[in-house]
Amino acid sequence: MGRSLAMKCAAALLVGATATGCSTAATAGPSGGTAGPVAGQGRELSDAERILVRRAEQELVKECMEEAGFEYWAGPLPTVDDLKGGGYVLTDPNWAKRHGYGSRLQERLQDTQRDDPNNAYANALPQAERVRYSKTLEGGPSSGMLTAELPGGGTVQTPADSCQVDAKEQLYGDFETWFRAEKTATGLSSLYVPALLKDERFTSALREWAACMREAGHSYANPQKIRAGLPDLTQGLSPEEAYATEVDLAVAEATCAVGTSLADTAHELENEYRAKELKRYGEDVAAYERMGLTALARAEEITGSTA
Repeated sequence: MGRSLAMKCAAALLVGATATGCSTAATAGPSGGTAGPVAGQGRELSDAERILVRRAEQELVKECMEEAGFEYWAGPLPTVDDLKGGGYVLTDPNWAKRHGYGSRLQERLQDTQRDDPNNAYANALPQAERVRYSKTLEGGPSSGMLTAELPGGGTVQTPADSCQVDAKEQLYGDFETWFRAEKTATGLSSLYVPALLKDERFTSALREWAACMREAGHSYANPQKIRAGLPDLTQGLSPEEAYATEVDLAVAEATCAVGTSLADTAHELENEYRAKELKRYGEDVAAYERMGLTALARAEEITGSTA
C-alpha cells in the first residue's frame, strides 16, 4: 500500500471513489479511479464488467495453451471489493472499516500468486518445454514487439504474439490498437495531476480535510503522510494491533474525505483537468471506451453470463 504518488499517477486517475487501479467508489485523489464523463462514443467499464472480461480472457488463454499442448489453469479472479482502495484518498468509510488500506487484500493476492498451479506446472517442465511454455503464454522479442507512446513521455512495449495477445485480440478485435489506446487512456493523469495538486481549490479542500483529521486525533497534512508513516507507526506491534491501527486511520481518512469538501472537489477537478487533455487525446480515449464495450459483449458471449 506504500506506492508513491508518482507511480499511482502513472497508472490511474485523480479521483474515483473505488479503485485500487481504476474505478469509482472507495478512493478519491490524484490517482485512484475513473474520472467522470469523457468525450467518446462509449463509457468506462465498471469493476464488475472488467472482472467479467478478465474471466473470458482467462478462458481464451486456457484454450490457446491447451491447443499448444500445455495444461493451464484459469486463475482466481478479484472481487469488486479487491479493486478498491488505491487512490489518493479513501472515500468509502465502510470499505476502510472492512479493509483498512487493503494490506490483507494485498497479502491474499501475494499468496494467490505464490500458489498459482501454473507456476508449479511450468517449473516442473523440462527446460526446453519451459521456454516454449513461456513464449507461448507471454511471447517475447523473437515474436516481435509492439510499442506505445505514453502521454507523459516515454514508451512501453509488449510482445506482439502470444496466447495472452490472442485472447485480447479475440475480445477487443484489434490488440495493437487496444494496447496503444489503453496506455493513452490510463496514462492521462500524469499530464495534469501535478497542476491539479497545486490548484487552490484542491489545496483548500485538503486543508479542510487536515483540520478534520486533527479533530479526530490524527495530525496529517495529506493522505500520503499517513501511508508513508504507517510502517513506523505499526513497527513492533502484533499483526492484530498493526491492522487495527491501519483500519482506524483509514476510517478516519475516509470519513474526513466525505465529511469535508475534499472528495467532491477532487472528483470535480479531475473531470475538469481531464477534459482539457481530451482535446488532444479524445480519439484514443474514445477508442479505448468503444473497444472495452466490444470486449464486454464478447465476454458475455464466451462466459454465458453478465456482470
